[in-house]
Amino acid sequence: MADIHIVREHALGLEQARKLAFRWAEVAEKKLEMDCTYAEGKSSDVVSFKRPGASGELKVTKDRFELDARLGLLLGVFKARIESEIVKNLDQLLEQEDPLHAFEQGLQKHETKHAAKHAPRKAAAKAAKPPAARKKSP
Repeated sequence: MADIHIVREHALGLEQARKLAFRWAEVAEKKLEMDCTYAEGKSSDVVSFKRPGASGELKVTKDRFELDARLGLLLGVFKARIESEIVKNLDQLLEQEDPLHAFEQGLQKHETKHAAKHAPRKAAAKAAKPPAARKKSP
C-alpha cells in the first residue's frame, strides 16, 4: 500500500471550491471509473472515491483542498508519478483566475488530443477489415 497526502491552499471560497470539486468527481467517475460520493457540509465538503486499487477522500474548505489517497499494490508502484501529476495539475488550476473554466478547457484539450491520437488507428482498423459478404439473390 502507498499513501498520498496533498494539501493546497486556495482563495476560491467554499462555493467555487465546491463547484470545482464536484466537477472533478463527475469526471473521475466517467474517465477514471471511480465511485464517488459527494457529502456537502456547512463549512466543508468531502468527496469520497474508490475503484479497484485506489480509494480516498478529498476534503474541500473555503481556503484549502486536502487529498488523502491509498493506492493498492499495483498502483502503488506508480505512486511518485501519480502524485506528481496530481500536484502539477492542481497547482496549474489554482494559478488560474477561474480554475473551473481552466479545468473544463483542459478536459476539452485532453479529449481532442486523445481523439486525434486514436483516430488513425480506428481508420486503419476499419480499412483493414474486408467488406461484409453479400448474399446474392436468386
